Amino acid sequence: MMKSLISLLTLFLLTTSTGHADQNSEELDALFDTLLNSDTTPSQAHVVTSEIWQQWLKTDNSDAQELMNLGIDMMNEQAWDDAVRVFSAIIEIEPEFAEAWNKRATVYYMMGKFDLSTSDVAETIRLEPRHFGALSGQGLIYLKTNRRQAAVKWFKRALGVNPFMENIRTSIEQLEQELKENII
Repeated sequence: MMKSLISLLTLFLLTTSTGHADQNSEELDALFDTLLNSDTTPSQAHVVTSEIWQQWLKTDNSDAQELMNLGIDMMNEQAWDDAVRVFSAIIEIEPEFAEAWNKRATVYYMMGKFDLSTSDVAETIRLEPRHFGALSGQGLIYLKTNRRQAAVKWFKRALGVNPFMENIRTSIEQLEQELKENII
């Protein structure tokens, strides 16, 4: 059950992160405010979440943008080593491009290199503290390394930014139940 949950969450993180815009866009504040508005419906939140990913994925640097597209293609092909090289090249060109760090963190996670992934997650969050993909990704790392209480903490941080991540909410509920059962 937990293995399928990890697979679903990983697939969610990989497939929801496509699009184009500018990670430093002034629109991001309004988009995040919409996610936290109590009147926002799940369907509205889905559109807003997609727009946020679009904002995160684009840079004004055309070389870095071309490499980002190539790196995503390599991720989709599961060419992990090549994807790491591409995302590393983006980071060299644009070290403040949070999504390049996040993508490399995701690839490191897929390769089982959790320490490297954690390091890149930290940089992603330094650059974009609201990066719910990186926050939940850190939770996945802790889940994969059997540190369930830490996973819950990071999943809750992700929900604090984007309360419409139902897979994450379900994971929290399951993990808290497991932790409760193990204590008693």
